[in-house]
Amino acid sequence: MDLELKGKKALVTGGSRGLGHAAALALAGEGCDVAIVARTPETLEATAAEIRDIGVNARAIRADVTDPDDVRRMVAEASAGLGGLDILIANAGGSAGGGLLEASDEDWQFTLDMNLMHAVRAVRAATPFFKDRGGGAIVVVASVTGMTPSAPAQYGVAKAAEIYLAAALAMELAQHNIRINAVAPGSIMFDGGGWAKRLEEQPEAMERFADQQFPFKRLGKPEEIGDVIAFLVSARASWITGTTISVDGAQVNPGLFSPSDFPGPGR
Repeated sequence: MDLELKGKKALVTGGSRGLGHAAALALAGEGCDVAIVARTPETLEATAAEIRDIGVNARAIRADVTDPDDVRRMVAEASAGLGGLDILIANAGGSAGGGLLEASDEDWQFTLDMNLMHAVRAVRAATPFFKDRGGGAIVVVASVTGMTPSAPAQYGVAKAAEIYLAAALAMELAQHNIRINAVAPGSIMFDGGGWAKRLEEQPEAMERFADQQFPFKRLGKPEEIGDVIAFLVSARASWITGTTISVDGAQVNPGLFSPSDFPGPGR
């Protein structure tokens, strides 16, 4: 299937590792020129080199997505470096603090800035560039934890807000021929990610987690998210907007966030 993405210009936040890395490579594989944003120069340049090896243009932009000025700058740099902007993947995310009594106001604010507000600011900054091109497509990378309550609360709250954001902005942005959707990944295994660390530290708990949480007896792979993102920004998804696609392998209960909390035999 031709996704009609060849020659499109894409910006991926948090694009040097994990789901952002997978999305960037999926888009590059379809012929997109891709700008990636992250804070670590080494991973940025390594991923940019992977993208160039595919045969498309790549731009590595170092920025802090919690800084409004940096967000405006990264979008402008991406458009200038690629020769326009057609696609935005608001993927950057993270969380700070523990439970309610341990997490500070600063932890909550950081989590909201890293997830929700980074997406808001990126979409706002990108919209004029999309209008110049006659339209665009956006995917906000949320999480199943935005749909099923889990602890700590601040992360799920931020992801739930991202899901609402995509649905609400779809109504507003349609007048500019801009589509926006969200994806809600379940538990995804990738090098350097939280689940990979837990697998190393708690192999038996993780085996039990995979066995009892997933019909396929495994966690998801980054490329399985990247492929869905590439489809959603493509011409093949031209009548999909304001929607959240769960990509979770029918995970039983994403609210059970930690394998150590998942009830195993005899518990």
